[in-house]
Amino acid sequence: MSIVTQTDKRTGITYAYDTTYSWDKEKQQSRSKRVCVGKVGPETGDIVPTRGRAKKGSKSTSGKPAKTGPKPFVETRHLYYGATYLLNEFANELGLTADLRQCFPETYKQLLSVAFYLILEDNNPLYRFEKWHLTHKHPYGECITSPRSSELFASITDNQANKFFRLQGRRRVEDEYWAYDSTSISSYSETLAQVKYGKNK
Repeated sequence: MSIVTQTDKRTGITYAYDTTYSWDKEKQQSRSKRVCVGKVGPETGDIVPTRGRAKKGSKSTSGKPAKTGPKPFVETRHLYYGATYLLNEFANELGLTADLRQCFPETYKQLLSVAFYLILEDNNPLYRFEKWHLTHKHPYGECITSPRSSELFASITDNQANKFFRLQGRRRVEDEYWAYDSTSISSYSETLAQVKYGKNK
């Protein structure tokens, strides 16, 4: 069995044939059987299978089996992104993302994802994050199981938390302030009808 090429004079296309030779004992002569396996590329010389004619396991002119290309694999997912996109923009504008990255460089994306989940799913416990992850796009992009979330919170030190609050405080010192109402009640009696709020100090 060998590969034989032949050019069609009408079209100028060169075809490759898988040729098998045999001996006819009755007629005492050689016989050949040809099967078209494809066209020969004019530039590369490779055999390009023709539709409906390529034979499984056909060989190229080099004698090696023709290689088939990798089959493309496409994964599609439907994810909600509107709410998490809005929260992500807020986090960037308020400096939350930058401060978390500085204080928690290894886990800041996980902390953001957990924060987004707790805001959007305030009535659901954190162990349901696995299901929420399947339908929402979030900064971490991977599932955080219940044991992993416990480890995440346990890894936060007091120094890291205090540093984060200090950084956030510096961002708001010029725009925000604390207001204390020191108004007092002149009596704690529940039976006196004339009791009223006193003046603000």
